[in-house]
Amino acid sequence: MKRTTLISISVAIAVCSGCGGLTQQGTTSTSSTQTTSSGSGIGNIFGSSGKTIGNVLQSVIGSGKLTEKDIAGTWKYSEPGVAFTSEDWLAKAGGEVAASKVRNELAPYFSKYNINSSNTSFTFGQDKTFSATLSGKTIKGTYTYDESTNAVKLKTLLVSFDGFVTRTTGGISLLFESKKVLTLLQTLGSVSNNESVKTLSDLSKNYEGVRVGFDLTR
Repeated sequence: MKRTTLISISVAIAVCSGCGGLTQQGTTSTSSTQTTSSGSGIGNIFGSSGKTIGNVLQSVIGSGKLTEKDIAGTWKYSEPGVAFTSEDWLAKAGGEVAASKVRNELAPYFSKYNINSSNTSFTFGQDKTFSATLSGKTIKGTYTYDESTNAVKLKTLLVSFDGFVTRTTGGISLLFESKKVLTLLQTLGSVSNNESVKTLSDLSKNYEGVRVGFDLTR
């Protein structure tokens, strides 16, 4: 049996027994099987919300390969993006339930900084150029993409951002270390005051084994 299959089974067992919950430093915590971060009952994980076991493996960076041609074009923000750096971290945290918890924690902050589908997008050109617009403010530069690792590097005149692109059911996720997301927001002026910086810095300490960023659709 393939290792990914074993991992998906173990994650399913962990989810159904209510063992999944991401806490500081990537450790696990016990929760009731009757509640999740998105509502009550296991049905919310496997029901009409679309959070199926099929999504679990997509929460691991590199599980869905993308070519440079696949990522070319313009992508609009849909919601915060979350993925684990390995299957081990995925299983340890409790799978898609934990990813949903992180996503739900990030959503209010992205909303606070006015990041939404109408003013936030990323465009990857076939000529190796990119543009990123967050909250209506744009930066441009060049990018490189490694199809074997899903690693992407965005380079501007002043700063560069190392991240990953991974496939989702609705499109792609562009993901970074949480500190890099903070740097990106600071570069674009979306985060300017010390209180906001401290809030996002404190939040970043909770996400060991996780990359966060932006879920994007066409």
